[in-house]
Amino acid sequence: MMRTTLTIDEKVGAALQETARRMGKPYKAVVNEALRLGLHAMAHPSARAYHLVPSALGDVRTGLNLDKAPAIAEALEDDAIAQKLM
Repeated sequence: MMRTTLTIDEKVGAALQETARRMGKPYKAVVNEALRLGLHAMAHPSARAYHLVPSALGDVRTGLNLDKAPAIAEALEDDAIAQKLM
């Protein structure tokens, strides 16, 4: 156990006292619990929701078999290299 002196904001102190009264617990116990919870929350912040913004990629082109996507990518890369060499 460590004994220390803290200067606590008035509103925080009032909220701690109200919580202690409402819970029927000693002020010291409520302060320690609040500090424990706060430290845990600081060390393990909750994950933020991930929001994906969709974007249109255009119409589907006929005649392309997307099951062969690696072959399409390779052909496009070959074409790009051939264009650079010209």
